[in-house]
Amino acid sequence: MFVRLSAAVAAICLLSPAAFAAGAAPTDPQIAHIAYTAGVIDIEAAKQALSISKNKDVTAFANDMVRDHEAVNKEALDLVKKLKVTPEDNDTSRQLTKAAAEERAKLAKLKGAAFDKAYVENEVAYHKQVNSALEGTLIPSAQNAQLKDLLQTGLKLFQGHEQHAEHVAAMLK
Repeated sequence: MFVRLSAAVAAICLLSPAAFAAGAAPTDPQIAHIAYTAGVIDIEAAKQALSISKNKDVTAFANDMVRDHEAVNKEALDLVKKLKVTPEDNDTSRQLTKAAAEERAKLAKLKGAAFDKAYVENEVAYHKQVNSALEGTLIPSAQNAQLKDLLQTGLKLFQGHEQHAEHVAAMLK
C-alpha cells in the first residue's frame, strides 16, 4: 500500500517549485497543462473505480470525481481557447501521466475491498498533494487573473474532494 501512495505523492511533488529549472516558476501555458493533466488523471482513476468497485460509497465518490473534474477541465479548455493560450506539455505533466498509468496498473490487479481501500487512499493522497501544489506553486505562479481565478475555484472544489475521500476512507476501515 505504501508503495502505491508513495508513487502518487512522488509524482505530485514534481509540482513543487524545486521541480522547475533554476527555481523558475511554471508559465501559464505549463500551469494550464499541468492542471488539465491532473484532472484527466483523476477522471481516469474514477472511471477505473466505476468499472471495478461494487461499493456504493466508492462508486458515488468516483461519480463525483468524474462529474467535477470533467466540468473543471471543460472550463479550463474554454478559458485557454478564449485567451488564445496553447497549454504546454512539460516534464511535470509527463511524469504525472506516467505515475498515474503505473498506479492504475497496480489497482487493476486488485478486487473488492482491497481495490476500494487502495483507490480511496490514493485519492486522499492525490488530492492532498494537488491541493498543496495549487496553493504553493500553481496559483502563486499564474500570471493571468482568469487562470488564477479558475485555479482558486478548483482548489476549493478539490479541498472538498479531499474531505470526501477522507470520509469514504474512514468508512472503509
